[in-house]
Amino acid sequence: MKRDPASSSGSTAPRRALGAALLSGASGAAIVLISAGQTWGEAEAAVGGAELPVTASGGAVSGLPSALALVGLAALVAVFAVRRTGRVVVASVLALSGAGAIGAALLGAGDTEALEDNAAETMGLAEAAVTGVSHTGWPWFSALGGLLLLCAGLLALSYGRQWPAMSGRYERAARRGPGRAAPDPDRPEDIWRALDRGEDPT
Repeated sequence: MKRDPASSSGSTAPRRALGAALLSGASGAAIVLISAGQTWGEAEAAVGGAELPVTASGGAVSGLPSALALVGLAALVAVFAVRRTGRVVVASVLALSGAGAIGAALLGAGDTEALEDNAAETMGLAEAAVTGVSHTGWPWFSALGGLLLLCAGLLALSYGRQWPAMSGRYERAARRGPGRAAPDPDRPEDIWRALDRGEDPT
């Protein structure tokens, strides 16, 4: 009996989407977090004819991309802990975290406020002019990480209902009911009774 190619393709699509979402989400969060520690802007602080180089890291420019990356990473893990409507909600949080990280990174790509703050701190003055401002490519890498998080969220929204959930051990424990105590591991007879009832004694 030949297998229907269409049904085979339909059954493997959710598994491929699962792998792609995990890889995309984890990679995206890592890229955003790594980018936050890199230099996003460089300039010269000039006061009274003296010039000193100043830099601003991604975390100094904006802490939002890192925070959203952590939220997205948590949502990626939580996708497998919930089902049905809860999974849709968590997948939406994952997608929105990616979109927010993209926006924050792009806004920070041309930011000079962090450089001015660093210049004022370096010079010991409330205000210090910055000249020769330049920006690195790290904000764009951060935006790329946000895009990967967004893709993971969209995959979860599209295929998440067909993905497996965490083990049902806790559901079995809940079905045991409040009036039925968990088997004592030091009493073999309790373990055998639990097995006879179809429960997982572990």
